[in-house]
Amino acid sequence: MTESSFNYRTPASQLVEIAKIAAPYKGQPDRLDLVATEVKKIVPVLSYDVAKVIAREMDISLSQVYNFVTFYAMLSTKVHGKFTIRICKSAPCHVNGAAEVIRALEKQLGIKMGETTEDGRFTLEYCPCLGLCDIAPAIMINKQVYGNLTAESVREIIKIYIRGEIEE
Repeated sequence: MTESSFNYRTPASQLVEIAKIAAPYKGQPDRLDLVATEVKKIVPVLSYDVAKVIAREMDISLSQVYNFVTFYAMLSTKVHGKFTIRICKSAPCHVNGAAEVIRALEKQLGIKMGETTEDGRFTLEYCPCLGLCDIAPAIMINKQVYGNLTAESVREIIKIYIRGEIEE
C-alpha cells in the first residue's frame, strides 16, 4: 500500500481530532470498527494521513487499517460524489436483472462502475451485498434503498436526483 492508494488530503485540525478518537484504543485492534465509524463522522474519506494516524494511535499496522477500510463498502479511500449509488455483486441481484440496471445507470450518468461523474454529483460502485435479496435487483443511493428495479425504473429514480428533487 502506498500513498497513491488514497486521493484525499485531510486537514491537520481533523487529524488531531482523529488522533483523540483512536488513542484510547491503543493495543485494541478489534476496536478498529468503532474508530472507523467515529472517524467517518469527521471526514468524508479515510485518507492516507488518516490511516497513518489511526495506525499510530492504535499501535496497529497501516496495512491493517487499509485492509479494513477497503473491505467495507461504507468506508472509502476515494472521494465520492454527493450521491453514491451502490449495487451488490451477489447472485440474487444478478439473476434478477442487475446487469440491465447497471447498463442503464452507466449510460444515463456517462460513467462506468467505480467512477464519479465530472460534476462530482454521482458515484457508481459495487458492494458485496446490500442484504436486500427479497427486492433484488436493488440499489442504495446514500442511505435510501430502491428495489425491484428495471432499467426503466432506475432511469426515473436517477432523473429525480438529477432534477434536484432530492437534496440528501
